[in-house]
Amino acid sequence: MPKNKGKGGKNRRRGKNEAEGEKRELIFKEEGQEYAQVVKMLGSGRLEAVGFDGTKRLAQIRGKMRKKVWINQGDIILLSLRDFQDDRADVILKYTADEARSLKQYGELPENAKINETDTFGVEDEEVDFDFEIDEVSNTNF
Repeated sequence: MPKNKGKGGKNRRRGKNEAEGEKRELIFKEEGQEYAQVVKMLGSGRLEAVGFDGTKRLAQIRGKMRKKVWINQGDIILLSLRDFQDDRADVILKYTADEARSLKQYGELPENAKINETDTFGVEDEEVDFDFEIDEVSNTNF
């Protein structure tokens, strides 16, 4: 039998994320693009996003980003708008929290944009009162 000369298989390659510590150049929107915040993940590479122009859109994650860049609710993303569909778009880029903060400093994002909060569009946290009494269970056989 031949000796294994490789350095591992698929699982070894999957574990590497070499670009994690690298700083990348900040990308601003161009014509036909819009900044948005993820409202809801829908599955099968789709999500619902609200653009900072006030429009709610159904967005498709591009194939190059699938299974490589994980997008969560509340993330700031860059959308490519479609000429033929106003209510649909494609996700081009996901901004990290640091990049989103710097976009806010440059005035690209509005001041009321919430960057690091996941529940941005839901109901505000309500205090729940857990005052209840537990009745003692009698020790009887059934």
